[in-house]
Amino acid sequence: MKTFSFLIIFFLLNFHLAYSQDTFSICAWDPVTGEVGSAGASCVANCIILSDVHPGKGVIHSQASYVAANQNYARSLFLMGLSPQQIIDSLIAHDVSNNPTIRQYGIVKSTTSQRAGYTGVNCLNYKNHITGPTYMIQGNILLGQQILDSMEARFNREPGSLAKKLMAALQGAKVIGADTRCASLNKSSISAFLRVGRTQDTLGSLYLDLRVNNTPTNRDPIDSLQVLFNMWNPSQIVKLENEIPGRFDLFNNYPNPFNPVTTLKLSIPSQLNGQNIKLNIYDINGKLIEKLLDEKLEAGVYQISWNASDRPSGIYIYSLITNGTVISKKMILVK
Repeated sequence: MKTFSFLIIFFLLNFHLAYSQDTFSICAWDPVTGEVGSAGASCVANCIILSDVHPGKGVIHSQASYVAANQNYARSLFLMGLSPQQIIDSLIAHDVSNNPTIRQYGIVKSTTSQRAGYTGVNCLNYKNHITGPTYMIQGNILLGQQILDSMEARFNREPGSLAKKLMAALQGAKVIGADTRCASLNKSSISAFLRVGRTQDTLGSLYLDLRVNNTPTNRDPIDSLQVLFNMWNPSQIVKLENEIPGRFDLFNNYPNPFNPVTTLKLSIPSQLNGQNIKLNIYDINGKLIEKLLDEKLEAGVYQISWNASDRPSGIYIYSLITNGTVISKKMILVK
């Protein structure tokens, strides 16, 4: 009987740990662009399940002894228009297992500029959350408060887009044992994610949706996520210093066909030096789906990558526009 009781206790403890998601995360919005975003990492695989991003509305994070029923309930209240604090109060009162003390939540609502967090007293130590002007940062099973503080500092210091700020926040937590369960693996976590929704995006089809679901023991998922982000980042325009600019119509993409990333190369001649250049992507029906470039460039040769991982296979049109001149070409995405 004692052996049986021990096995039951062992199973329950491991069940609790297996579903303790996520260790550290941040949800935020950009008051200027209206974008909303979500990022996090954990020493549990597939920690992205805690992230619920609603373009143009806000973000819900449900972690620490994660239960899908609680997350679904939070979503229903969010869509009903309740404030973040009202949602959390109701989650505490109606926890599916009647034990809210082992849960952790972070909610931001861009439509009302509200945010709220909750850390149950029985979440595994170290646990805490930070409420910022446009963000919520939360974590449990942490090395200490320094992990959350570093995330906040890196988020606030990054001058770029919301996506870049969220990526910087995760880099702030890339410390061996940030999730203490991963200390023996000499890394911060096992899985990581980064997601951003624009106001025109739809639920389930986000502008940015990157994930590293599980990493080999010698690789930190935040490093892997950074590589994916660098490939995706559409604002990362590279000027090729050793190439001589020619005609404006020296314009192509490679590889073509491609899956899922292609690089568009363009040459800006001297007579267009300092002119505003636009580079747009359209679907086969002529609908604008992506603006890769809209800024003044010096004469030179440039390349910019486009990641179409969230687009279906098919033919796409890319157009280079300046001073009333439009040059369009086709490219093929094959998945």
